Amino acid sequence: MKPGKTGIARIVDATGYSIKGLGAAWKHEAAFRQEVLLLAILSIVAYCLPVGVVERVLMIGSVAIVVIVELLNSAIEAVVDRVGSEWHELSGRAKDIGSAAVLVALLLALFTWVSIIVEQLV
Repeated sequence: MKPGKTGIARIVDATGYSIKGLGAAWKHEAAFRQEVLLLAILSIVAYCLPVGVVERVLMIGSVAIVVIVELLNSAIEAVVDRVGSEWHELSGRAKDIGSAAVLVALLLALFTWVSIIVEQLV
């Protein structure tokens, strides 16, 4: 077992690392900033739409998933860039797959929003 802090001290440290990570993503990742803004705007829109609680949670949650996947993609890119600046097939593949994950999350959010809105119009 790895030695280190336990209990509340570990939770406090982990929270600090998470806040530091959010700050780094905000500072260095334009896509993250755009997606957080999208989440804020669409959350307000979701609260203004005449939908039920479950639909609202799905709508907001689907966009939150985009933000989560973007954070993971940004972490992958940072590690790949740290390893080396020269082009390598595996580095390119890792970055492309991370980008594809963001695209799939965006498509899920789009599908969720369109499905719920269309259902409300019918």
